[in-house]
Amino acid sequence: MAFQDVAGAAYRALTARKHGPSLYDVCDPLLLNGAGGDAHLAKFYKTALGNPALRPLLRRTGLIELNDTARLDGLREALVRARDDAAPDWARIGAPVAELLDTISVLHPQPKPAGAVAAPTPSLGEIELTIRTCGAHLLRSFGKCGFIPAYAAFNLIGDPDMRGCEFLMALTGLNARSYKNSTLLFNLARIFIARSPAKDLINPAWTGIAEPMWQPMQIRHRSAYYDAFYTEALLSFIETGLASAKETGAARRAIAEMVDFCLGASREEVRGADGRAFNVITAIAPAPHPRFSRFFTEIKQDLGFGVYVPDCDTTACAFSAATQAGTKDPMLDQPLLDFYAGHQVSAGVNEPRVTVPLNDNIDYDGGVVTWIDSLAGERPYGNDLDPTLNLDILEVSFRNLARWKVLETPQRLDTLRGIVAFQRRIAASGAFANPRSHIYYLPELYCAYFGRCYAAFIALPLAARQAIDPDGAFALIRQRVLAYVQDELIASEMNAFDAALALIALGHLGAEVASFAPALNCIVRHLGEGGRHGPFRAYEWNKMKTPTRILVGGPEATSAFVLMGLALARKAMLGVGSGG
Repeated sequence: MAFQDVAGAAYRALTARKHGPSLYDVCDPLLLNGAGGDAHLAKFYKTALGNPALRPLLRRTGLIELNDTARLDGLREALVRARDDAAPDWARIGAPVAELLDTISVLHPQPKPAGAVAAPTPSLGEIELTIRTCGAHLLRSFGKCGFIPAYAAFNLIGDPDMRGCEFLMALTGLNARSYKNSTLLFNLARIFIARSPAKDLINPAWTGIAEPMWQPMQIRHRSAYYDAFYTEALLSFIETGLASAKETGAARRAIAEMVDFCLGASREEVRGADGRAFNVITAIAPAPHPRFSRFFTEIKQDLGFGVYVPDCDTTACAFSAATQAGTKDPMLDQPLLDFYAGHQVSAGVNEPRVTVPLNDNIDYDGGVVTWIDSLAGERPYGNDLDPTLNLDILEVSFRNLARWKVLETPQRLDTLRGIVAFQRRIAASGAFANPRSHIYYLPELYCAYFGRCYAAFIALPLAARQAIDPDGAFALIRQRVLAYVQDELIASEMNAFDAALALIALGHLGAEVASFAPALNCIVRHLGEGGRHGPFRAYEWNKMKTPTRILVGGPEATSAFVLMGLALARKAMLGVGSGG
């Protein structure tokens, strides 16, 4: 936003006419002084919503409906029950908030058509310069920090897919009381924000699909999930041959250290459905490994993020990165499909495993859920099922097909085929292009990750491909994804992250080189936009929809995806190999 836009939005928020009780009129008498049974609810309120930065922006925003004494009293009674009851009735508590949530309008991005002006395709020299710049940025960040960070940022306007119905799904399906508390209060605050002039300050418009992460991004951290993808990016940098000898050595050292972090510090033992012990990868390793910024270290418990557990996605991506790096750790010999089989949904049998069905517009049959119970039985986020996560499970299984004896083991092959069938239905119905179908990712990122998965599939021997996919699901999904990327994504205005996702999909799926031009032009045109933070700005890589919309990305993440996309484009332009 330009300064005058920021100033205007702030002025309108600070001088708005008040039409009813504000968030603070509702909550201060109940939560400001922490009276009641559950101390966390009051602590969260003061930390996240009642803080001195947000209070001036929202103190003049009132809801006219709450001039009705009965509605105001009902809302306050719900908050008292959340605060005081030993076993709250969360559906009843959430009802008045859900009703108000359905009065707000938060929309998904709707980029304008790109226009008919055709710029010449960037030269190979421009592409190679950008690859080198991004690779150098990742290595510089690793050298400075000792890891390559990612950042998390809260968007208090919330996610467009979280309406009243989805809010109640979350409130009743999440397990940890602290996480329910934060979901309750964040969604109550969303109503006041979305109906206030402050919404233009908190959620400014942007170009493209992936949301920019406005500075300052306070929550710096490290996770095996990010290390896995940074590993892939540096492997891609080495493969291009554009890294200097010094950079190649630095990249190999960083890769070795990141793989060690994934399989070492982030390793956690759990039990499979059959009682067998498995080593999986936790979402956030124990302190001090996550390297949280000091600010978040001090308040994460107050915000409801006190417990982290392993997840199926981080495990799959970490195993894949280690496999690609040539690691010989015996941990990789575990046939993960045996473990994932216990987390696979079968219609009518174990569908209740999905306790937070925010994307219940899709058929879960054959899909694998996200979260893994810790050895102590903790699962604070309930469980959900994400399509992109399931692509990562396919990809790591293809890379380890022989090692895990998948084709020789009928149960493992059946598990794999179930996930393929799940993906086929999403593609055939067009649901993959609907943001509501996804829990943690954009549809555009699904397209890029399908390209990554397809490349691993097509590298298998023909007989293996036919055994896994006898009905041609991958050909159908490839066709649908390519059509979406070519007809929707690159036909509209993009930002640099969107363009990188488009190139990853197009490059892996063997699209015509001529179709790369819009994405290549977008990336080269925006090189330098990151200023002192890096070659490019920080954009949304993945997200949480609960307790509010939390974006994860960073300038380094953008550099990694741009590097991988450009490396694939360069390879195709040079006529080296083919993804199709």
